[in-house]
Amino acid sequence: MTEPKRALITGITGQDGSYLSELLL
Repeated sequence: MTEPKRALITGITGQDGSYLSELLL
């Protein structure tokens, strides 16, 4: 929902962040 939060997730997990983002969204 928030760009900064999403960026933080993708920054830590990298590509896996996209998968986690979908779960969170």
